[in-house]
Amino acid sequence: MERRKLGTQGLEVSAIGLGCMGMSEFYGRADEDEAIATIHRAIELGVDFLDTADMYGPFTNELLVGRAIADRRDKVVLATKFGNERREDGSWVGINGKPEYVRRACEASLQRLGVDHIDLYYQHRVDKTVPIEETVGAMAELVEEGKVRHLGLSEASPDTIRRANEVHPITALQTEYSLWSRDPEVDVLPTVRELGIGFVAYSPLGRGFLSGRFRSPDDLPADDFRRNHPRFQGENFHRNLELVERVREIAEEKGVTPGQLALAWVLAQGKDIVPIPGTKRREYLEENVAATEIQLTPEDLARIDEAAPRGATSGDRYADMSTIDA
Repeated sequence: MERRKLGTQGLEVSAIGLGCMGMSEFYGRADEDEAIATIHRAIELGVDFLDTADMYGPFTNELLVGRAIADRRDKVVLATKFGNERREDGSWVGINGKPEYVRRACEASLQRLGVDHIDLYYQHRVDKTVPIEETVGAMAELVEEGKVRHLGLSEASPDTIRRANEVHPITALQTEYSLWSRDPEVDVLPTVRELGIGFVAYSPLGRGFLSGRFRSPDDLPADDFRRNHPRFQGENFHRNLELVERVREIAEEKGVTPGQLALAWVLAQGKDIVPIPGTKRREYLEENVAATEIQLTPEDLARIDEAAPRGATSGDRYADMSTIDA
């Protein structure tokens, strides 16, 4: 497995990570045994970068990941997040970046994960009511105390990234990035590259859409949150399916799946980018990991760019874009 450096503070991870969110919530029925087996298989395959958050479940995903790595903590780079505050019953509180909450959330995550430190700790969403300097200042205290090794932000704007990085070096920015979410190319990627910050691409398969597995919205489980996602609804779905079909044609010519081609494209965008496709099944994990072996030529990349140019996707990334720092 290829290794990639995130940031300039010494963090090194597998070239592809594993997003664990769907193992507990959002994507239909969960199977804890298969989820744990998937994490163990990932480690066997050299995937050591695991991504979770306190809001997933809520809280149950960190507990799951903690159980999965209990006897192999030294084999993983563990990333989790705070800031999307939820109650035990799953209800939404709001985005919270207050310094006292940062500490409280970290202590709770450490306990659920059963670890003494978090390798990469992200602010999940920017709290626009709290100066980023105050939030990152509290995060920096956790680094000084050894509870956190590296700091990250998620879905932060270039201005927020710059201000945060002045308080404490930011190791990684996590933002949605894929063939159907190419907005970061405009100003976010140039900003993090200027500052020496790594880029973690979540939803690199377009929430599974780019895998080519969905032919209609009815293919989604009844309790799958994507049924309410703008890009999976009505005319948007059918327009986006046309994009996937163009990607599929190129993938078939190369003898790979559409999802593998989509992942290979993200991997080819720079050695400072690490995609973290999420899955809760070993078979899809193995398919995703195989994408690291795909070599795309300049001609391939040009064809893919023509098939899925920036702005080609129909629909917003979220039903409510107000939580995204812009």
